[in-house]
Amino acid sequence: MTIARRSLLVFAAALAASPAMAQSTPSDAKVAIHGYDAVAYFTLGRPEQGNPSTSYQWDGRRYLFMNEGHRELFARDPEKYAPQFAGLCSAGMSAGKKIEADPKNWIISDGRLFLFSGATGPEQARNDPTLLRRANANWIKQH
Repeated sequence: MTIARRSLLVFAAALAASPAMAQSTPSDAKVAIHGYDAVAYFTLGRPEQGNPSTSYQWDGRRYLFMNEGHRELFARDPEKYAPQFAGLCSAGMSAGKKIEADPKNWIISDGRLFLFSGATGPEQARNDPTLLRRANANWIKQH
């Protein structure tokens, strides 16, 4: 095998394994967090709708982003940006219930995004330090 061919194969393998390319093609996977940009919570401090043309598939869901920069940040470290409990309500999960969350009700705690079904959820989590721990314990039991 020539050096050029070997170099080409190594480059192709590295490209295929890069996070930016992994699972990046749009599909019929369920859109995560109602189409909100998961990275915007961290970079802008607020929920913002993503664009269907800028998406990334991860963990069986299709995440939408405002721009390519946010998509690239997510692709490099999806566990950092994806909401906890697959985007389900954190207060519901603290009671062992799977309840759909509203992406407009959220907090970031310990560098993680938590969503809630109701407007009082974030305040409940701030006032009860055990809520998120209980939610995590119940999530682990269920998965």
